[in-house]
Amino acid sequence: MPASDTAADLQTATPRRRRPSQSSPSPIIAFAASPLPTEAKGVKDITQQVIKSLEGLGHIDFVGVPGRMVGIDEQSEAVLEDATPLRRTESEITKHPHGNGHVKTPNGAAAQKKIDWEIPRKLLHSSIGFFTLYLYVFDGSIRNTVLILWSALAIIVPADLIRLRYPGFERLYERAVGFLMRESEKKSSNGVIWYILGVNTVLTFYPPDVAVVAILILSWADTAASTFGRMFGRLTPPLPRRLPLLGLPLAPRKSLAGFIAASLIGACVAIAFWGWIAPLRNNGVDLLWTWQGGVSATSSLLKWFGMSSGLGGASGWTGLGIIGLVSGLVSGVAEALDLGPVDDNLTLPIISGGCILAFFKLIAALS
Repeated sequence: MPASDTAADLQTATPRRRRPSQSSPSPIIAFAASPLPTEAKGVKDITQQVIKSLEGLGHIDFVGVPGRMVGIDEQSEAVLEDATPLRRTESEITKHPHGNGHVKTPNGAAAQKKIDWEIPRKLLHSSIGFFTLYLYVFDGSIRNTVLILWSALAIIVPADLIRLRYPGFERLYERAVGFLMRESEKKSSNGVIWYILGVNTVLTFYPPDVAVVAILILSWADTAASTFGRMFGRLTPPLPRRLPLLGLPLAPRKSLAGFIAASLIGACVAIAFWGWIAPLRNNGVDLLWTWQGGVSATSSLLKWFGMSSGLGGASGWTGLGIIGLVSGLVSGVAEALDLGPVDDNLTLPIISGGCILAFFKLIAALS
């Protein structure tokens, strides 16, 4: 072939395309969960949850993995929690002064556990009883006490209403006194409101000695029932749904251990108060029962039991024992009653004090 023809062919040939000096951007790879058969739905759900968990550990974007699959149940989530040890929650993370800001303990638990404020709440609940005894023994004015409590209620109730309405104030409120509130109270009315209402009701409408015993039952018998119910409730049978004979509804969550504890404390409160504490105020004047005279009443019915002059003839240990027995049963029943949404801080002092007062009135009526 002639050289001229070769040169012509080279000139007429299509020139090669030059590569750009700048490389094209790398394509974005998106990972998506591939569809699985129907029988592998459980594995699919768990796999997608694992991928979602791993997403937070790196810088890869995952497409098509929802935060929570429709139809996944709590049992699958429990399996997922066990299958993903790298998944971290806020409670499992604690600050480390020499690390990268957060570190996880070797056993997976938080280094600083959440403080349980149940004991301080119980101590505050019980301390009201000691404060009540102090005011009673040292001739504290019941009228002034009631006025102070009503004044406190006039501040607490509006603050509680604002707390439930405005989240900003709620955060400030719970930061100040939230440790004294149960979780159930953070979305409803504060139990302190019902506590003050119960105390003020008995102080206003009951005789002083009965009112003090009712407050002590609220302060101490209720605490004993809650404490011993949690400690030994699983070892004792639950209470019946209704009280025998009377048919009153009993709370299903109450246990025999809590009922016994409330009854014993209620009996001890009544015996100790009318036997030794009540006479310290004004030399025992204006008491419904006294050691020497008992309750002044005469009745043929009570004579049938060997009491020649009613409970007046059953003074001393006999009368005190009867009062303690009645007060103990009243405390246990009043604490275990199921009154629906009504707070027991309101019902317990009113019911227990009212029953004890009715018992004294009944004895007087039998004369």
